[in-house]
Amino acid sequence: MSQTRRIALVAHDQKKDDLVEFVREHEAAFSRYDLVATGTTGARITEACPGLALTPLKSGPLGGDQQIGAMIAEALVEAVVFFVDPLTPMPHDVDVKALMRLAIVYDIPLALNRRSAGMLLASLPGA
Repeated sequence: MSQTRRIALVAHDQKKDDLVEFVREHEAAFSRYDLVATGTTGARITEACPGLALTPLKSGPLGGDQQIGAMIAEALVEAVVFFVDPLTPMPHDVDVKALMRLAIVYDIPLALNRRSAGMLLASLPGA
C-alpha cells in the first residue's frame, strides 16, 4: 500500500444524494484521507464539503470506474465506497463489475451501502 491513504467514492445516479449526505455526516473521518471520486459524484461531494481533499476523475461510463480499478491494481486505494442502485440497469454494467472484481481480487474493502460504509469507515486505521 502506498503511503497516501486514499478512499475511492462512487455512486450510481439514484444514490448520489445518499453518498453526498453520508460524506457530509462523516466529513471529519473523510478529512484524514485523500479522496478520489468519479465525475458528477466528485463534483457534488466537493460542492457539499469543499474542505475535503478530493480529486475528481472521469464519469463512470467515460472511464472513471476503470481509473479507480487501475488505482486498486497499483495499491493506491485503501478502500472503496460505492453506493449501488441495484434496481436501475446501468449501461456500463461491465465496468461496474470489473471495478468490484478488482476490489475483491486485491482484497480492498468495498462498501455498497450506508451501513457497510459506516462500518468500513469506523474500522479503518486512524478512524
